[in-house]
Amino acid sequence: MEERGIKQTKLTQEMKRSFLEYSMSVIVARALPDVRDGLKPVQRRIVYGMNELGAYCDKPYKKSARIVGEVMGKYHPHGDSSIYDALVRMAQDFSYRYMLVDGHGNFGSIDGDGAAAQRYTEARMSKLSMEMVRDINKDTINFIANYDGEEQEPEVLPARFPNLIVNGSTGIAVGMATNIPPHNLGEAIDAVLAVAKNPDITVTELMEDYLHGPDFPTGAYILGKSAIKKAYETGNGLVIMRAKTDIVESSNGKKSIIVNELPYQVNKARLIEKIAEHVREKRIEGITDLRDESNREGIRVVIELRKDVQPEVLLNQLYKLTALQTTFGVNMIALVNNEPKTLGIKDIITNYLEHQEEVIRRRTEFELRKAQERAHILEGLKIALDNIDAIINLIRSSRTTEDIQGRLMSEFGLSDKQAKAIREMQLQRLAGLEREKILNEYQHLLEVIADLQDILNNIERIIAIIETELLEIKDKYSDPRRTEIIQGTFDLEDEDLIPVEDIIISLTTNGYVKRQPVDTYKTQNRGGRGIKGMATNNDDVVDQMINMGTHDDLLFFTNFGKVYRLRGYQIPEFGRTAKGLPVINLLNLDKDESIKSMISISREHFKDENFTESYLFFATKKGLVKRVSVEEFENIRQSGKIAITLKEEDELVAVKMTSGQDEILIASSNGKLVRFDEGGVRPMGRTASGVKGINTDGGYVVGMTTDKEGQYIMVVTEKGYGKMSPIDDYRKSNRGGKGVKTLNATEKNGNIVSLRAVNGDEDLLIITDAGIIIRLPMDQVKTAGRNTQGVRLIKVADGSKVSTVEVVEKAEPEETEEIEE
Repeated sequence: MEERGIKQTKLTQEMKRSFLEYSMSVIVARALPDVRDGLKPVQRRIVYGMNELGAYCDKPYKKSARIVGEVMGKYHPHGDSSIYDALVRMAQDFSYRYMLVDGHGNFGSIDGDGAAAQRYTEARMSKLSMEMVRDINKDTINFIANYDGEEQEPEVLPARFPNLIVNGSTGIAVGMATNIPPHNLGEAIDAVLAVAKNPDITVTELMEDYLHGPDFPTGAYILGKSAIKKAYETGNGLVIMRAKTDIVESSNGKKSIIVNELPYQVNKARLIEKIAEHVREKRIEGITDLRDESNREGIRVVIELRKDVQPEVLLNQLYKLTALQTTFGVNMIALVNNEPKTLGIKDIITNYLEHQEEVIRRRTEFELRKAQERAHILEGLKIALDNIDAIINLIRSSRTTEDIQGRLMSEFGLSDKQAKAIREMQLQRLAGLEREKILNEYQHLLEVIADLQDILNNIERIIAIIETELLEIKDKYSDPRRTEIIQGTFDLEDEDLIPVEDIIISLTTNGYVKRQPVDTYKTQNRGGRGIKGMATNNDDVVDQMINMGTHDDLLFFTNFGKVYRLRGYQIPEFGRTAKGLPVINLLNLDKDESIKSMISISREHFKDENFTESYLFFATKKGLVKRVSVEEFENIRQSGKIAITLKEEDELVAVKMTSGQDEILIASSNGKLVRFDEGGVRPMGRTASGVKGINTDGGYVVGMTTDKEGQYIMVVTEKGYGKMSPIDDYRKSNRGGKGVKTLNATEKNGNIVSLRAVNGDEDLLIITDAGIIIRLPMDQVKTAGRNTQGVRLIKVADGSKVSTVEVVEKAEPEETEEIEE
């Protein structure tokens, strides 16, 4: 039996209805921004509340508590803490790319410190937030009743710049969440104007020329562009952010990692605690000191390292284990006509443009109405001035103001407003100059009305006004990008975002790699195999250099017999004098693993119908060789694969690309060299160990070359002796033999440490294990027969020996270094 006032209902239905209403309330009225102004309701109410309170950017600050009270009492009855928290965030330079609140006092820090209580802080509108409410009093937007119906609040702000793109938004609703990254104001405005001019512009074109990617207030790096492109196209993506760091060396030889910029939304204090925890738990070893030297000038976290620690390796550990590298999960959900929608970047821009078109149209209509109303009054005043004597007599002969009003309307055909304006007209308006002013104002208004009507009838003019006003904002408030977008160190890039161009890849003896445009160098050696460039510092020289394309594959072969692959564009670009990036930052190399050879393979290599077979020829320290078809290396993972299976205590020495018709020359440390046709080694699989190439007879292989790389064979010994011999001095034999003498190795000159094929017009660069370096023209190296000791090229101190020999591009005469004995 149903009691009075109690309605029977099913619990499941009531729960479903109530939860749906609650969730829609959270989605629409709390957690998600509107696509037009990029603000959630509480943020909109704060900006509008400050505007109504007169807390303008050029007026004195007002107590935050007063602003919060105004907003809570009139528009947002959900508690003062939620309002103040939103206001604080809008005033933080590490939270908002362009702050909408100008805060005065303690508004928190990047360490997670909270803001001072609202009774202690002060705030006002920022200059940019004034642009959010510009023209709000010109009927540009709709107003709706507030929660109790006693006040009016804006449904949306005019938002004269694309705030949703510029400042982004974060919010958790029911069943959905939004996470829109901030962008650079200048780039965002350029993107809006680009879409306005060409609605069919692609996301790729937008990214390439206008909106390059998110621009976080804390700066740092973004790795790769493909995640950005995916987010811009679909509304979802995972952007990888990485801290900006420098590696510095102190006077005592110890190195430190300096963290200058952090990824967006990373708590600095918590990050330092996490690093310290990893050090305590011995998950990270080699850190001797960790301190925070940040101040008003910026962030500076110092991580001091032990002398024996390689900073690049430890930095990679920090990226892996801490928030020095983190992700921003892009999820661009916003309200479109009060409905939550996942939007791509062009959808956001299109909706914003439609909003601006409406704002300009409504503002123009408002100004037109005002102009027409004023013109209507002026027309009445003009009639009065033309009939001034009759009107004065009419006024004098009337008993009441109502009589005057009625007689003016009936006798002169005036409207109610015109009659009222004439009735209230001051006698001073009868002066000649005043009459002229009225006529001039009337003529000017007629021109203004015609212009405003033309704007309303011409969408191109509305777009032009939007463009002009956006460019004014850009000129006033835009600033340089803070976040740098660098190419990812893994397969993240979408290749259509990378221009196809020729580049030079160089690798130094200390393992630093870099990419440069091909026009950095005036000349190229054939096939890109020649060595170009000077020393990058006193103990590091260019070891290998390759001419290739940005979309070609670059294979790295290591002493462990592994092969790694990167695309040309994945190598970071540096200037000619820059050191480059440690290759260990790009490849997952093991301890003591080093690059022995770099080989480039064109992407078109396998598509060419006229392609003749190419091979990779391997030589190991113990004298094993093998030949593998290049096709075996078409699909190599970046994480690396086995290129040759090495026997115990053996390692890879060199890899050369051959045509199948080349001659191979391999030298052993004991002074012997073997020359044979590569056809003597049958093609094998990638994981094969190979066959005997030279009998090292107690020595080890020091180098391999081919007959295509030079006219002479140059050898250098550990005690600094060397010579060149014509390649034809070496007779061909079968592989696997001990070979013929290439140098008479004695106790005086020592064992061979390097074998190179040269043309004789290069420079020779020799480095000892004591760090002594010498550069001399190759024509100072004696050309002698095979069975000779060679001449002294560098004086090596007792207990020291030659460690590195490089052939480099001939230096200009004034740059040639003198040889010191």
